[in-house]
Amino acid sequence: MNYETLVPVTGIIQNISQSPNNCCRQTITINTPDGINNFILSPSTTVVGSTQLRSGMPVAAFYDSSLPVPLIYPPQFQAEIITPLHNDETVMLKFFRRNLTASDNSLRLNLARSTRILTLNGQRYSCPPGGNFLLVYYSVTTRSIPPQTTPRKIIVLCNEP
Repeated sequence: MNYETLVPVTGIIQNISQSPNNCCRQTITINTPDGINNFILSPSTTVVGSTQLRSGMPVAAFYDSSLPVPLIYPPQFQAEIITPLHNDETVMLKFFRRNLTASDNSLRLNLARSTRILTLNGQRYSCPPGGNFLLVYYSVTTRSIPPQTTPRKIIVLCNEP
């Protein structure tokens, strides 16, 4: 998967509905500060932690910005990844160099013993996480350039050759 083209939409799940003609698909309505967005969940959608999604849950849904999108309101996207969030938590998906600075210098990571580093399937990742696309969960940053944070959790998105 090309993680570079994934774009996040963060908000609160307002509604979850079953597709009328396909029981393996669901539509999730997410309320964001910019309005309502609908996401289609298919069997290929990754739900981080295999979490049971529910109304009222804060989430970040990632869609592939390189794919065509129907021109309807509210916007409707195919969800590639959905992850639940803690209150006041931010999630970022970027390529981080080996020094744990995002490739666009938008964030630098300071690891702590409490930082959980996992693979997308929930297994412990015991190698240095830099040099990969990382899904980073954090709440506060410094005002330095680049901003720095000690993340709560990092999910390493391993690209298979």
